[in-house]
Amino acid sequence: MQFPPPNTAPAGWYPNPLGAGVRYWDGRSWAAPAGAELAPRRPDHASLPLPAGLGALAVLLASLLIGRVVVEQLVSLDWPVVTYVVMLVAMGYGPSVLWCLYVSRRWGSGRLTDDLGIRFRWSDAGWGPLTWLAAILVQVMLVALVLLLDVPLSSNVDATSDLQVDRAYLIASGIAAVVAAPIVEEMIFRGVVMRGFLQRMGPILAVLLQGALFGLAHIDPAFGWGNLGLALVLSGVGVAFGVAAYLLRRIGVSMIAHAIFNAVVLTLVLLGVNDRAREELRSGVVVRADIELQVVDQPYVAEPDRDHDRELVGAQRRLDHRHQ
Repeated sequence: MQFPPPNTAPAGWYPNPLGAGVRYWDGRSWAAPAGAELAPRRPDHASLPLPAGLGALAVLLASLLIGRVVVEQLVSLDWPVVTYVVMLVAMGYGPSVLWCLYVSRRWGSGRLTDDLGIRFRWSDAGWGPLTWLAAILVQVMLVALVLLLDVPLSSNVDATSDLQVDRAYLIASGIAAVVAAPIVEEMIFRGVVMRGFLQRMGPILAVLLQGALFGLAHIDPAFGWGNLGLALVLSGVGVAFGVAAYLLRRIGVSMIAHAIFNAVVLTLVLLGVNDRAREELRSGVVVRADIELQVVDQPYVAEPDRDHDRELVGAQRRLDHRHQ
């Protein structure tokens, strides 16, 4: 019995039908093109609908504002100051956590860790500190620029260093700044907001925009024009965290960097470095940037029995500046 002659070209190298160069034909199908990827293609960064990100911003800002107003109304009751810190954290961050859960169920898979990229790897023990160092470098450059342009800049840790507060307050503030803020704010800005922007714009613009909003979210009316420099500096920090979260496709590393960032600043403040720097500043030993680098995500709650002392401290500082 004789078989009919084959109706396809014999195996060999032929001009690539999809572009320049040549490609191997095995007699039945085309082989992978020359220079094809040996490793699997890196997956695209996950995204969420833009309303998810905008809603996250609205919920966070509204809850922080309402929480502050409520606490200021209750401060006259003269409760322990730790109570006000816990209330502010619960009212300020609780609704944001609930919104993240809603986003995961409404637009995601229902698994919060997958939809927001809340994953940790052993390598994050190195990536986290490296991201923190990058954020510090960005912060130093922006502080230098702000001072060069004479932009008003406030440090948001003055209240912590001005007064000798009780241990319960310090513990509550530390938990809020080193645990609650890194977890919730990374879930919001690098988890939901940035992923919402990635659906409508390129990664560079998405990372820059979420960083700018991160800085603006820390504006405090009590700082007045000092918010300009503060928002700019924290925007740079938010961009640094966003770059790491985007490149590594998870926010575990930015959570670690965020926690280190706040922990280091609070440690310096509690050790009195901020106060010593101010004394040296009066003698002309250091520059103002040494002080203004100390910014942190720490909810501020006035102590009812120490408002008068804080006013005296502020008045004394203004008097000192007039005599310099």
